[in-house]
Parts: sequence; C-alpha cells; structure tokens
Amino acid sequence: MQIKKGVSVLKNGKLVAFPTETVYGLGTDAENDDAVLKIFEMKNRPMFNPLICHFKDIDAVRQQAVFNKDAEKLAAKLWPGPLTIVMNKNKKCTVSNIASSGLRTIACRIPSNPIARDLLEKFNGIIAAPSANISSRLTATSKKHVVKNFGKKIFIIDGGTSEFGIESTVVDLSQETPRILRPGAIENKIIKEILPNLIENDDNNMPIKSPGQLYKHYSPNIPLRLNVKDVKKNEVLLNFGKNNLKSRIKEINLSINSDLREAAKNLFKFLYELDNKKYSGIAIAPIDNKGMGIAINDRLKRAAFTE
Repeated sequence: MQIKKGVSVLKNGKLVAFPTETVYGLGTDAENDDAVLKIFEMKNRPMFNPLICHFKDIDAVRQQAVFNKDAEKLAAKLWPGPLTIVMNKNKKCTVSNIASSGLRTIACRIPSNPIARDLLEKFNGIIAAPSANISSRLTATSKKHVVKNFGKKIFIIDGGTSEFGIESTVVDLSQETPRILRPGAIENKIIKEILPNLIENDDNNMPIKSPGQLYKHYSPNIPLRLNVKDVKKNEVLLNFGKNNLKSRIKEINLSINSDLREAAKNLFKFLYELDNKKYSGIAIAPIDNKGMGIAINDRLKRAAFTE
C-alpha cells in the first residue's frame, strides 16, 4: 500500500521519502524539472550541488550515461548496493539538468534495499534523491528523523532503520583516472581491489560533482569537538570503544567493541539523540581512520566545520 501511494506521489511530480540500505532519500521524478526543483526548495539545498539518480537496473543507467569499462567492473561486483558512480551523460540523457546542476555528468546508483527497488520497479522511471534532511544538517536514517526535518509536509515510506546508516560511496568515472569523491558504505579498499588505479585522496578543491563534497555538511545544531582527550563540563560524549573518557551529563558509545560498521550504523542515530541546545556541545572520541572509519571521520570533519 505504501509503495502504491509512493508511485502515485512520484507520478504527480511530488516528493516522497523512502528507505535505502544507506540512509533515507527524498525522491522525485528525475525527468521532471518542476519536481526536481521542489527537492532543492524543500531541503534549502544549493542549486550547484547535484543529486544522485536512482535506477531500477543497469539497462536503465546505460540509457542515460556513458558506461565505460571501469563502470562495467564496478557494477558487476557492487550493484545493486551502496555505490554511486559519476559518469558522463550520453547524448540521449533525459534526466533534468536541474538534478545534475547543469553538469555534463550524472551520479547514478542502483540501491539494494527491497523497498527502494520495489518503488523504482513500479514507478518505472528514475528517482532523483538526496538524503531526506535539511541541507547541511544531520542525515536521516529512520522515518522519525525524516519527520524531525520535514514534519508531515511529505509522504514517507517507512522501512525501519537504515542497514548501513551512512551514505553511499561515490566514485567519479567521468575522467581518465577513477577517483573517490565521497567515502561511504563501501570501503575504499574494496573499490581499489577492482580499480587499482583509484585515487583516494580527499581534494576539497575538486569541482562539486556529487553530494557530500561541501565543507559544511551533516551538522547537528550544537558544536562538535573531534578526537577529544577530555570532556568539558557541559558537553555530552559520543564515545567509541573502551577508554577513560567520561561525561558528567550523558554518554553514548558508537561501538563498545570498536566495530566500525556498527559505529557507522549508529552515527547519525546517536548524533540526533545528543543534539540538544541545553548542552554546550558534543565531544567525539577518536575513531580509527581505516576501513569504514574513513567515511565516519569524513562525516564528522564536515559536521564540525565552522566558517
């Protein structure tokens, strides 16, 4: 019943929030200019920040993008799944230029979440969908988070808590050498095994080709302090693993066993829980910068960024 209504909403050029394996998306018909514009307006999102387009299968992607050999390799191993590939548009591309921010590239993903796949199959089109939150604020990983951002302004398909809890990994294949634009739910090393010439470095001077590249992103309403050695008087603590850090007020541990996948899944959920203006800020324990920790630290660094 939720899917049927979601399809109807999409066909009428309106917005629907839906679950994916990574986070909740705020979706609309990617080929409808007016509908896509509503996403930018609802999120208060900069128009230069392109959207990820979600497809039902590889054939649908081929109709819109230049699918090179590297794309073939990644798709064979990692699609459907939490991977976004940025490719050059082909001459027949029908995706709204607003969705791609006027660029000659398009960010493509085939999700593995069964609800998202069912929605795409029954809609029989392309869904442009960034994360379902106000731009630069905390990412939504449950229906509750979406409601906190948008109230009852949009239809929400409830799929429980997101499996990964962190956004897709974005790989740029629009140039000669593949490059990570955003670390995410698929570890960099897995992609590097498939594409050995992959560039992993974080170059903030790169043109904006996908979500997650802005300096300020994923932010709570109160300040973050990263890699802390102590916790201040009125700070709450987002801990990781076993250590001597203590908060006098409140503390949540991303993973007592230092499990980075568990930490990623809990990251935004716990930040929502700690984001309260009665606290002076959130102290963040050091988190290993390896594997999934690379994506976690990327999110925290951007969340803590101040102008």
